[in-house]
Amino acid sequence: MSWDDIPDWSKQVANSLLVSVKEKDLHTFQHCCRVGRRARQLGKALGLNEFEQAVLEYSGLFHDVGKVGIPDQILLKPGRLDTSEIEVMKSHPLKSVSIIEPLSHNAFFRFIMPGIRYHHERMDGLGYPHGLSGENIPLNARIITVVDTFDAMTNARSYRKAIPLEKVELELKNFSGTQFDAQLVKTFLELLPHLHNEKTQHQESKEEVVVSHILKAA
Repeated sequence: MSWDDIPDWSKQVANSLLVSVKEKDLHTFQHCCRVGRRARQLGKALGLNEFEQAVLEYSGLFHDVGKVGIPDQILLKPGRLDTSEIEVMKSHPLKSVSIIEPLSHNAFFRFIMPGIRYHHERMDGLGYPHGLSGENIPLNARIITVVDTFDAMTNARSYRKAIPLEKVELELKNFSGTQFDAQLVKTFLELLPHLHNEKTQHQESKEEVVVSHILKAA
């Protein structure tokens, strides 16, 4: 597959889906954009080609679109979820898949699906929805797991403040090999200082396939 295999209409689809996410919950919209952006950046740092980076960018952008199907009293709850609410929230990867699945007649969107479906799997097999482990988890999903967790911890929620960067980095290291792919964590932490460079950020945004477009349209 190559850059030419990305359909011309993919940006319009992305914009329509993310408008719905934004109307449901601004926090989830912003999170999806950041994860799409950082997933592509990590893919680039790993030496993936431009098409593979685009797949990651879209996978990260769409990974939580299924949260539009989570009841507001759970998704927008101003506090921690109870056990039953957590189980409902854990349905969101498959809800995301069900939203993207009608587009899977196109090969590009078929490549996107694994990163969405499996982004809450864990290296030790204790994740969901299928309990996959190790390299049975597709690479794109393992990448999104790292950047998704990083973004969730470094941004404030209604029930907690953002966690300091040093503590987040330690958390990623401590759970390398159990929750996260250890090599991906290592590469991501090496990449982090460059992501805070204004010049680098400007260059990266020019290389993005869809996230910059979504943010401009928002």
